[in-house]
Order: sequence, then C-alpha cells, then structure tokens
Amino acid sequence: MNVARSRPRTALDNQNFIKEQVKSLILAADLHAGDPLPTEQQLMSRLGVGRHPLREAMKALEAVGIVEIRHGYGTYVGNLSLRSLEDGLAFRMTQSMAGDLKDVRNVLDVREALEVGMADRVIEHYRGEGLDRLGEIVQTMEEMAKRGETFAEQDLDFHRTLYEPLDNQLIIDLLSVFWRTFADVNERLPGDHYTPVDAARWHRNLLEAIRENSSARFTRAMKDHFTGIRVRFDASGT
Repeated sequence: MNVARSRPRTALDNQNFIKEQVKSLILAADLHAGDPLPTEQQLMSRLGVGRHPLREAMKALEAVGIVEIRHGYGTYVGNLSLRSLEDGLAFRMTQSMAGDLKDVRNVLDVREALEVGMADRVIEHYRGEGLDRLGEIVQTMEEMAKRGETFAEQDLDFHRTLYEPLDNQLIIDLLSVFWRTFADVNERLPGDHYTPVDAARWHRNLLEAIRENSSARFTRAMKDHFTGIRVRFDASGT
C-alpha cells in the first residue's frame, strides 16, 4: 500500500491521519477480528510516522474496538465491540439523573423503536413454534415474581433469546447496551417501580403473541411493556 508521506501539521491531524491509514490497511488486506497487524516498527516505516503518535493513534483505535493491543504479543484487529457506545451512554444517563432525565427517556425510546420495529421479523421467524426456551424463561420470571423477587438477569436473557435466531448480532449487541445502561439507573429513578408481577405479565403477553403468530398483538404487547416501564417517569412527574 502506498501512503502519502506529507504529514499534517498538528498532532491531532497526525493522529487522525494514522488512524485512517490503519483502518484502510485493515480493509485493504481483508483482515478480521483476531488477525495480526504489522509490527510497530513496520507501521512506523510504512506510514512515515514516529513511535509516540503511532501509539497514541493505536490507543484511540483500541478504545473503539478497531484494534486490540496485547502487550508483549503485538496488535491485532479488534472485535468492534460497542464498549465505547455503552460507556458514553452510561455517562450521559448518569448526568441526566441529576436533571430532567431526558437522556434516560431517549435511551428507552430508542430501545422501544428497535424492538417494536422487529415485530414482523420475529413473528415471521417463529410462526408460533420453537418457543421452548422463551417459555422456560417466562415461567422462571413468574415463579420469582410470586416470591416477590426481581429477575433482571432473566429479563435480559428473554430479549437476547428472542432475537438470537434472527441472525443479526448487531441487534442483540445494541439491545444489550440499551438494556444495561437503563438497568444501571433504573433503581435510582424517582418514580414508583413496577412490580415483578407486572414485568412477568409483559413477557408472558409477548410470548403468547408469538404463539398466536400475531404481529399486531406482539406490537401491542411490546408497547405495553415500555408503557409499563415509563411508570418510573410518570409517577414522579418528570
């Protein structure tokens, strides 16, 4: 790969130049997660840059999951996780807790839009069958609810299991990010909390909608699910 040797003037421009060149290298070589990248010395020579700016650029790429630095072993193509998105959302939501809760609401809105938007695909895939695992999760929820226990782990497991057969890992990753960031602040929201019985019923309704092969009922059940969650805001008047 031929790389232009004229360097930008500022340190920031230089770092951006290096990041773009490393990304281009990964794409041009058709590298995938876990594949090794050229050594530091090779990259310095190839890009015409010094060690310090290269290391700073690689740290920035590592922060967003594009590369993985294994100290003592080398640098590899990363798995492109959504870690930076999750960290950023978690911080914004924590800030929002001290104000108007707008960012907390926004995360919930995005998650609802994504899950309601998946209704047709969910119904088309299951066609009322293959629901054993989802049924087991809902039954566990109901048993725990009768004992007055919450079931955050089972809640996330239900939604991940629901979408796993659709063969779209990005949906699962995004939903997991939205779910975890909201769960982190949920207990600190000022409004009244919905009960475990409420939460179990929402998931039972989703399951029954899939069993009936009804996209319309699934959509209603999912909207009811999120309406129920919003009691945390409505009861507080925020």
